[in-house]
Order: sequence, then structure tokens, then C-alpha cells
Amino acid sequence: MVKMKLFSKKICDWYQLNKRDLPWRNVNDPYKIWLSEIILQQTRVNQGLEYYHKFVEHYPTVEMLAKANEEQILKLWQGLGYYSRARNLHKAAKQVVAEHKGKFPSEYNDLIKLKGVGVYTASAIASFAYNKAYAVVDGNVYRVLSRIFAIDAPIDSLEGKKYFQELASQLLNKSDSSTHNQAMMEFGAMYCIPSNPNCSNCIFQNDCMALLKNKVSDFPVKSKKTKQAIRYFNYLVIHQKNNTFIEKRIEKDIWHNLYQFPLIESDTLLDSKKLIKHKRWKSIFKKDDFDLNKEYTEMKHLLTHQIIYARFWNVKYEEVLTQYLLIKRLEMNNYPLPRLIERFLEA
Repeated sequence: MVKMKLFSKKICDWYQLNKRDLPWRNVNDPYKIWLSEIILQQTRVNQGLEYYHKFVEHYPTVEMLAKANEEQILKLWQGLGYYSRARNLHKAAKQVVAEHKGKFPSEYNDLIKLKGVGVYTASAIASFAYNKAYAVVDGNVYRVLSRIFAIDAPIDSLEGKKYFQELASQLLNKSDSSTHNQAMMEFGAMYCIPSNPNCSNCIFQNDCMALLKNKVSDFPVKSKKTKQAIRYFNYLVIHQKNNTFIEKRIEKDIWHNLYQFPLIESDTLLDSKKLIKHKRWKSIFKKDDFDLNKEYTEMKHLLTHQIIYARFWNVKYEEVLTQYLLIKRLEMNNYPLPRLIERFLEA
């Protein structure tokens, strides 16, 4: 097993030779570091990079982000998913302005009080912006540590998280926590990857307990199996000349505060006959002078915890529907939309 005191030197030396040139690594601005960390949660670097540049360009300071309206932020975030991150980003920016006079806090205990900032993000900002001795543990770090030390504690349990956090803290180079933490994350992202890592050329090949036991694919260990809920969405693309109707999702559900076509959610897939008998349909169309096209566009959309089967129905209807917002069809893309709606418009 690798000696504790040599661990940091070994991985930091690797990092200096192999690190990617990423914009948030060339600054110690806590605002930009925080922005990158929120964007990169559940997001690949290649995808997140584009959004990072967009946000820095539109909102170069935390004060400007705080002054923006939520709809603008959601539109800029469109396609990145996990929209609660964008809403929390906005709320945290307002906190920094209101509670810290626009200056990002430097203390971990203040950072963790910001909306959407947990142990990982607070540690990352404290380490990367202020070089404070906090170990950063993300999915990449879990994978590296669990394999090298053959740790079978589930990473999704409270006990497992505590164990990994303590181990990461023991290994941390406290005089240069920023480089050490970046090295750990980079090694997991680039080398100790989830599937088929190149173990034969790994700097830890003589120390990795999982490799020595021929059990690399068994780590990290998870205790919970995520069950995906199946949902059925029927979107009504209602035509009135060059206009259509949209609505805002206001329920505490996926895509909160994003816009969509009027929706009928059902327990099963519906054909046209079952659709017009649905109680929700009858509450929308008070009169029967609608023209429903029996052909529809069907799409499957995958989320982390849900599978959505969506059907888009074309309806001609000339009456006023006051419960919805009537817009020109060409203006649809001016509103923040779920990726599913965006895919339909692209198609």
C-alpha cells in the first residue's frame, strides 16, 4: 500500500504533467470557482465549459448575477439539466450581496450556509480560492480512494461518506491543498475512470489494493439502487394561426419555472380517443370545435430518476384559453424550456 506521506507528492507530480488547461484553474476568484463547481455538478467538463463561459460573459460579477431575473438565468442554463442548481445559484448570489456586501466569504462555515452549497462545494471554494486545508471529495475522489485502498464502505451511506472524508483529510497536503485536491479530481476524471481504466500504466499500479486483488470494477461500492419512475406526458401543441399556447411549470417538480406546451399527464400511454376523454382535456377545451390530428410525435426522455414517454399532439382550436400564455410560435425559443421541449422543436 502507498505510504500516506508519499501519496500527495505522487499524485501532485502526475497532475503537473497531465492536467488540463481549464479556465477556472487559472484564477483564484471565488465567484468564478463557485460558478464552475455548481455548473460541473452532474455535468461533464466538456459540456460544462460552454456554460461556464456563457455565465461569465453575461454575469462577470456576483452582483450582476444577483440582479438578473430568474427567467434569464434559466434560459442561459437551458440544456444543462438539474435546474434546481440554477435557481440555487441565483439565491446564493443574492445571499452574497445581501449578507456579505458582494464579497464572497472566505470561511468554510460561511460558505456552507449559501444556498445550494454543501460540504463538497464549500471545501472546493475554500481550497481552490483561499488554499485552506479542506479535502475535496467528489465522485472522482471516491473512485480513486476506494480502489487504491479497497474500501468497501458504500459511498452513498452516511458512514461511508464520513470515512472517505476523514481519509481524504489525512492524505491532504495541507500546505498546498489546492493542487492536491485538483490532482485527486483530475486523476479520477482522466485516469482512474469508471470503466476500463488503464491500470497497467497507472502510477499506483504497485499500491492499488483493488488492482492487486483483481477487483477494480467492484469499486466504489454503492448500497442503494435508484429506481426510475415512469411517467407519460401528452403535450398539446395548440395552433391558432401563427400562435401557440404555453404554460409555466409552477409545481415543485422537475423543470420548475420552465415553460412547456399545455400538458396532460396520464397513467398510461393514450391514443387520440382516450386523450379526448381524459378529464384534463375536458377542463381545457370547453367547446368541442377542436381539430385533433390523430398522428403524434413520440419521444422518450431519460432523467436520473425518471423515464418520460412523451407524445406531442397537434390541435387546432380558435377559442381563447385564458389559463395559458398565447405567443407567436417563432418566439417559443425565447423562453427557458426543458430539454425535452427543445428536442421536439429541433425535430
